[in-house]
Amino acid sequence: MLSSASPTGPAAEESPVRGKEISLRRFSTVAPQALVIAASTGGTQALLTFLAGVSDYLSRLPVFIVLHVQASFTGSIISQIQAATRLGVRVPQHGEGPKPGELYLAPGSMHMRLLRMGDMPVICHADGPPENFCKPSADVLFRSAAQTYGGATLGVVLTGMGCDGLAGSRAIVEAGGSVVVQDEATSVVWGMPGAVALEGLAAAVQPIEKLGQTVASLILRANTRGAT
Repeated sequence: MLSSASPTGPAAEESPVRGKEISLRRFSTVAPQALVIAASTGGTQALLTFLAGVSDYLSRLPVFIVLHVQASFTGSIISQIQAATRLGVRVPQHGEGPKPGELYLAPGSMHMRLLRMGDMPVICHADGPPENFCKPSADVLFRSAAQTYGGATLGVVLTGMGCDGLAGSRAIVEAGGSVVVQDEATSVVWGMPGAVALEGLAAAVQPIEKLGQTVASLILRANTRGAT
């Protein structure tokens, strides 16, 4: 049975899971300080739809994005995101400090990691081996976000093939943060979000058009109390 979990605000929509049992976690009670997003197959359009729905609230925290695309497409994707959100989006420089309201897209051929230097988080490029056959890898970003921001990390997993983001989502949940995922019906491939949902790590499984609304309400709240 698919249970319902939502922040105060719009209720999470149940996803058609075709007989699969999915249990939803409670949302973190910690206000998000960093938003990490992963997408792959079909992910560009899903990302644009999601960002358009939450863009009015992204001035409150930095956003880090891993999209499985070739490096040659990075410029085009940045242009599309800028048009959809009117926010600053770019590939970050190695070692720079993230700022609220900025969207950071992982380089097309490098991992993007978050580290803490003293009290300040920094963004780093990492030329390590692929994870889950992916470089950049969502797991690398998500794990490092959990280590850097702890329970103040909010993860979003959108349509994509494979299971990149599963281990990273587990790290976010274990650190006390929350993860929400796109539902099967609106995903081109329900591999990445499905893996997270089926392991019981997701606090919401929703159509892409609803995810932005849920994340916006989480960003606005000082404390989140979900209900299962």
